[in-house]
Amino acid sequence: MDDYLIRTPRADEWEKAREIRLDALRDPIAHLAFLDTYEAAVERPDSSWREWAEKSSEGGDGKARQFVAERPDGSWAGTITLLVERPSDEAGFGEAAKADQTHVVGVYVRPETRGTGVIDALFRAGVEWSWSLTDPVVERVRLYVHEENARAAAFYRRFGFTPTGERVAVPGSGSAEEVEYELRRPEGSGAR
Repeated sequence: MDDYLIRTPRADEWEKAREIRLDALRDPIAHLAFLDTYEAAVERPDSSWREWAEKSSEGGDGKARQFVAERPDGSWAGTITLLVERPSDEAGFGEAAKADQTHVVGVYVRPETRGTGVIDALFRAGVEWSWSLTDPVVERVRLYVHEENARAAAFYRRFGFTPTGERVAVPGSGSAEEVEYELRRPEGSGAR
């Protein structure tokens, strides 16, 4: 893990952001992990990737933040993105926010990097960023996991996330569901 730098990408790194997203969508369990498909993503114009990279970078609008695990050679070994959600916002996926929160999306670690602690480091960075927000002060971090994605669910529980009991249908699926997990702000930890 010492060989990886956990950081927020710059907006001009949109090609690397596109590359890791397309690789994620080719993963054997992508159909359980993502609502997007490789076929749809590869057709998006460069302007769409540039816009997303800008929005989720340090200089973005503050409504999204991406973190990557960068190897010494500059390649990206993993990524996580968090979206800021407020009760007044329209729900993007799942239930509308009941509190000011962040929503974890786009989690991916390359197969050769799994088991090295990179995913833990990415989640620590995302959760620390969430707790550091002051407008809004985030009360919880949430995510959804496909009911059949046992490996991801096991990691989320190990990290401290707990199921809320909320379930939503997977779009385009007859009966599959996504299970909501949350990590509540620790008692006594105000925004920095």
